Amino acid sequence: MYSNLAGSILLSIFILVVFCTQCSMKNIETPQKPNIIFIMSDDQGYADLGCYGSQYVQTPHLDKMAREGMRFTQVYAGSPVCAPTRCVLMTGLHSGHITRRDNRTTFDTDKPFMKRQLIPLKKEDFTIGEMMKQAGYVTGAFGKWGLGNPGTSGTPYLQGFDQFYGYIDQVHAHNYYTDFLMRNADTISIPENKDGQRQVYSHDLIAAEAHQFIKENQDNPFFLYLPYTLPHGKYEVPDNSLYADKPWKEQVKNYAAMISRMDRDIGQLFTLLKELDIDENTLVFFTSDHGPNPPFIDPLGSNKPFRGVKRQVLEGGLRVPMIARWPGKIQAGITSDFVWAFWDVFPTLAEIGGFEKSLPSDGISILPTLLGKSQQPHAFLYWEFYSPFQQAVRLDNWKGIRLGLQEPIHLFDLSNDPGEQSNVADKHPEIVEQISVIMHNEHDPDPNWPAVKVASEQAKNMLNPN
Repeated sequence: MYSNLAGSILLSIFILVVFCTQCSMKNIETPQKPNIIFIMSDDQGYADLGCYGSQYVQTPHLDKMAREGMRFTQVYAGSPVCAPTRCVLMTGLHSGHITRRDNRTTFDTDKPFMKRQLIPLKKEDFTIGEMMKQAGYVTGAFGKWGLGNPGTSGTPYLQGFDQFYGYIDQVHAHNYYTDFLMRNADTISIPENKDGQRQVYSHDLIAAEAHQFIKENQDNPFFLYLPYTLPHGKYEVPDNSLYADKPWKEQVKNYAAMISRMDRDIGQLFTLLKELDIDENTLVFFTSDHGPNPPFIDPLGSNKPFRGVKRQVLEGGLRVPMIARWPGKIQAGITSDFVWAFWDVFPTLAEIGGFEKSLPSDGISILPTLLGKSQQPHAFLYWEFYSPFQQAVRLDNWKGIRLGLQEPIHLFDLSNDPGEQSNVADKHPEIVEQISVIMHNEHDPDPNWPAVKVASEQAKNMLNPN
């Protein structure tokens, strides 16, 4: 009897050991994919964070994020305005290849904003949401979409996102006290804001929904795209008392307070990640969609040390802050001058998420740089924009800008002239010729986006540093 009992015990132990070994091997072979959160502010300047030199705007949580992660100094938006920069981010294609190359549209301009047929993402556009879903992620987008209104192929729930909450239409996103937001295809009423009441600030609702998405998916790998509406105009905020004593116009106080409110909510997001014990398995990016608006240049230095603003392919319109934090993977406190752009996000997340299919992308994965390894940089970066028509190329430390297909290229040496003050095209004709070839090759003609041959005098003034 004792012999049989001992044999049973030994057999049970053997089975338990085998089971535990298999579980251990399974964990080794299939580690949980990291969660990925991509936060993007709206119309915020490169220099509007403390960690990027601001002496005016208080951003303690983003400053802490930079100390705990990697801060990039040479990252570029996809475009100098919101819709095309989002299109670049979603598709991994630069602005010479994308569907949506400007905010404007020639269609249905007389219709109410939610009925306007802004040029949407096409059904065949393969987005970062679709890619992350195929890689095994739960996907959510919360904030401002701007790539296709309800009833079109460009809505987020038709472009790979399991959950969406916020503003689908970009003009709707100007109203922070709206009486409705969208959840996927459904209109969600905000009765507290009916009939002109201003009781509920939409950004607070969006931040809360994003935090709820994290809670609901803490046990699954998730991709959270968080395109906040702050600090885009209208410049209104429930409380600007943090800057009440500043000698600024009310608009400037509100802008600064909007950034600080966003910073507060990002701090709460990091607290939530720690409370759920998923902080170390979560990679978080923070950036802005393009450069700032003119009212904030003089009082806040929002584009320093550059020249140019939103709607311009000068550095001030394209250069954006970028912080990446991934505990245990990204070394803390690093500043990187590696040059990359929004079209690199797609292949980077594909590599991190384990998406193995080939991708039609203009980007490169910057995962080696995130992990502290060296990698080959881009051969060049390219942009085009249509209000007014502009092309720009970064080639090593050279920056070329052209305002019409038959206009001369202005050339700047960013290593010595980051403010793009001195046109040195006459001194470097061989560089100008290389940039001209790139501009020709990278521009795909599109009937929706006619390129002008000769720029207006008003457009030419953009390149005049005086």
